[in-house]
Amino acid sequence: MIARELISEAIPPLVPSDSVQKVLERMAEFRLSHLPVVEESQFLGVISDEDLFEVRDYSLLLSETGLSLNRIFVDHRQHIYEVIRLFYESRMSVVPVLDENRNYLGVVSVNTMMEYMASITSMKEPGGIIVLEMTNRNNSLSHIAQIVESNNARILSSYITSFVDSTRTDITIKLNRSDISGIVSAFLRYEYNVIATFNDIQNDSGTADRYDQLMNYLSF
Repeated sequence: MIARELISEAIPPLVPSDSVQKVLERMAEFRLSHLPVVEESQFLGVISDEDLFEVRDYSLLLSETGLSLNRIFVDHRQHIYEVIRLFYESRMSVVPVLDENRNYLGVVSVNTMMEYMASITSMKEPGGIIVLEMTNRNNSLSHIAQIVESNNARILSSYITSFVDSTRTDITIKLNRSDISGIVSAFLRYEYNVIATFNDIQNDSGTADRYDQLMNYLSF
């Protein structure tokens, strides 16, 4: 997946002749705190709602405010991981996409990015989640998949978490079934360190919100 494939067609750019009032209304309409400013096909930059809060007269045009615009953007051929990196570093709600001639093509919105991340991690699919701590011994992804498949299940998605200044590596796997107790037992037999499980119907009392538990773990 590359940047141009996630452009949000529904979000039009601003132009210098737009008033501050119109810009704020547009941001409220799309529930965004940033929008790109474009003149014809030329990308001028990104303006934020925080910038506009400093303007006392909302009837002023953008071109009359004298505000500086953020020039962060991504090339349309760059991998989606680069877009994710820019979202993380800039804390913007949109990332503009330009072509090889630096002409404006559109934006990737944070909402579109979240939908894409939910898709590739199979968050919308039912199933259990297991978090394993990988040790220095030869714990391979192929061996993990073999254990899962030997228990009549399959891995829908996985990702690895590394820790700064540590040899510790965790792998999170999303499975296609919610009864994961047998799979957890198999990992323990092979001396894997199972540090967390979520959505296991054998252990779920129905009162705990497992999704919140997962989000708390990921933010740790």
